[in-house]
Amino acid sequence: MENRDDYSYTSKDIQVLEGLEAVRKRPGMYIATTSSRGLHHLVWEIVDNAIDEALAGYADRVSVKILKDNIIEVTDNGRGMPVGIHEKTGISTVETIFTVLHAGGKFGGGAYKVSGGLHGVGASVVNALSEFVEVNVKINGKEYYVRFENGGKTVAPLKEIGKCSPHEHGTTVRFKADPLIFTETTVYDYETLYNRLQELAFLNPFLKIDFTDERGEEPKFVEFEYEGGISEYVKFLNKDKKVMFEEPIYVKGGEGDIQVEIAMQYNDGFNANIYSFCNNVNTQEGGTHEDGFRNTLTRVINNYAKDQNMMKKDDELLQGDDVREGITAIISVKHPDPQYEGQTKTKLGNSEVRRIVSTIFSEQLDRFLMENPATAKLIVDKALIASKARMAAKKARELTRRKNSLEISSLPGKLADCSSRDPQLSEIYIVEGDSAGGSAKQGRNSKYQAILPLRGKILNVEKARLHQIFDNNEIRSMITAFGCGIDDEFDITKLRYHKIVIMTDADVDGAHIRILLLTFFYRFFKEVLEGGYVYIAQPPLYRAQKGNVIKYAYSDDELDKIKAEFGEKINIQRYKGLGEMDPDQLWETTMDPEVRILKQVNVDNAMEADKIFSMLMGDEVEPRKQYIIENAHFVKNLDIV
Repeated sequence: MENRDDYSYTSKDIQVLEGLEAVRKRPGMYIATTSSRGLHHLVWEIVDNAIDEALAGYADRVSVKILKDNIIEVTDNGRGMPVGIHEKTGISTVETIFTVLHAGGKFGGGAYKVSGGLHGVGASVVNALSEFVEVNVKINGKEYYVRFENGGKTVAPLKEIGKCSPHEHGTTVRFKADPLIFTETTVYDYETLYNRLQELAFLNPFLKIDFTDERGEEPKFVEFEYEGGISEYVKFLNKDKKVMFEEPIYVKGGEGDIQVEIAMQYNDGFNANIYSFCNNVNTQEGGTHEDGFRNTLTRVINNYAKDQNMMKKDDELLQGDDVREGITAIISVKHPDPQYEGQTKTKLGNSEVRRIVSTIFSEQLDRFLMENPATAKLIVDKALIASKARMAAKKARELTRRKNSLEISSLPGKLADCSSRDPQLSEIYIVEGDSAGGSAKQGRNSKYQAILPLRGKILNVEKARLHQIFDNNEIRSMITAFGCGIDDEFDITKLRYHKIVIMTDADVDGAHIRILLLTFFYRFFKEVLEGGYVYIAQPPLYRAQKGNVIKYAYSDDELDKIKAEFGEKINIQRYKGLGEMDPDQLWETTMDPEVRILKQVNVDNAMEADKIFSMLMGDEVEPRKQYIIENAHFVKNLDIV
């Protein structure tokens, strides 16, 4: 290291960010991202506070509104935030909650035994990241008001603004996200809010939640109230599936302040859908509560099958995958001090929860099976069939393995690989048919673009067992080409292409093929979808030419604009399929990174995605047909690259 006489490093060089300034400086530390997901996180922070009042037994109604100009308003009928002067800050407690990090009822252990959210800094973080926040409190027959602006600065200190009925109590919070922080978007997605609020209503059966969107000409209003709780949630998730028994198995119990609820029901499908929650937080990575459930389910069903002589003495024990085939389950625990693991804080780590869940679930499931032998037989028989299918799949899976990452030439899918071996640069186009595949191979940039043509429609994996899936040539081709393995051998780090592009015709058949492919990816390559590696190409519908000028239209509206621009004597070609394009046209419209349009596929809500795929690819034909026609494009997030 070179010597420098002018080098100095003193306490003056250390910047200390006071109060909410730290949140504005590093918002990612508090809400993970300032994208659309972070924007919606603001709503969850305030809603969580309202739900906590309900969990504590002081509220039974929460109202959420999207007002004009994307202002959020959340109202609860709880006790109302305390309005007295806080002894440590010297300002009102309401102002303290909204301006001091880690100030709230979740930290002292007295106000709430159980609370939602991950860190309990919600109100102050929302204030820091908002253009303005207004709070109205009704308590003790009086109404109070306070307003903050520009990242949490108090512009109207708390004051009494009127009287109210002694029976009226609760808190209303209004806020507008700061566009200086949320530069990507400040527009809330109706479906995202709808799905989460509905989920919260299922998880809290004592609570009514109403949701209003006032942004359109006609306000949208919906009220959620589910007295059946998570049992009703399981029935809702299985709505488009054929269930094996009508009422879900329901388990409830607790130890100390830790409460456990489980609801489960089997359908005739092959996929397991297990969703776990701790204090209303969706623990997407599972954790000790889910471990306790899974291990106990396997053990209890094995013991029952052996005791009832439903298995031969020399039969292999049923494995976890066998007993979980076709299950839909919700595990919900309430814990006064949850500990989370992992960077995303969505994996429960409390070791005692595993034992508590196991004890409660084991006793009650065992009793249910003994008291309901007909239902128990259905469950065991399904698991035994799944066990046989698993062994057949094990043999078929061997065909998908590759000796090394370069062994591609023998693939039945006629893969034309790219020369690049850098996954970050490499792309693979999954193309419908040999004709379009031929044009794509000729038109591509072979340095980084690989082409894999598929023959016809791939197998519908929603209605197929594993050995059938692994036997399918087109699916084997994709598994081998991707290089990251499948099932218990899956390794995302070995994915050979960081852009997997589905390129099909712009018609109903093309949309159906896209759905089949997305269903396959969702069921077997969910991490690839969640990682943002899957895209959908957008080929043009029309080619318009006047003289030497050529333009492409990707919709009827675009064509109308081109017609208006060109006027008369226009030659218009309607593309019925990708095979009608020559290699140059395919490159310049759909494959050239400089001009192409790709839609990136995201899975923000696993439960909603599962419901959609089950509806689309399940046994009911008419809902699927109608949905495909109405939603041919399927995905929302547009990524122009």
